[in-house]
Amino acid sequence: MNNINQENEFISECQIKISDDVVASISGLAASEVEGVDSMAGNITNEIVGKLGIKNSSKGVKIEIDGEEVHVDLFINIKYGFRIPDVTSQIQDKVKNSIENMTGLKVVAVNIHVVEIIV
Repeated sequence: MNNINQENEFISECQIKISDDVVASISGLAASEVEGVDSMAGNITNEIVGKLGIKNSSKGVKIEIDGEEVHVDLFINIKYGFRIPDVTSQIQDKVKNSIENMTGLKVVAVNIHVVEIIV
């Protein structure tokens, strides 16, 4: 009986820290799954890394975590012919649900920056 109490005390004292990179990867992957998204837009470093064949799932994602709350900024390229408000709304829903389901954090904002239309 004493071992069970000690285990419960240990578990209640443990903390889980989810890195910004993990939340950024979840965001980037979720956004990329939405129909109409061509790619995530990145800076010059991300572009060079991509040309080297290195996969970066947090490309085009900026995350701010404040306690249990997450603010997400996504920089995306949308395929030509898709209605931007529809695509961005789907991205917001998908990213919010993915982060909240996988991490337990509360997403308070998913801001979408459409950088380019890809033909």
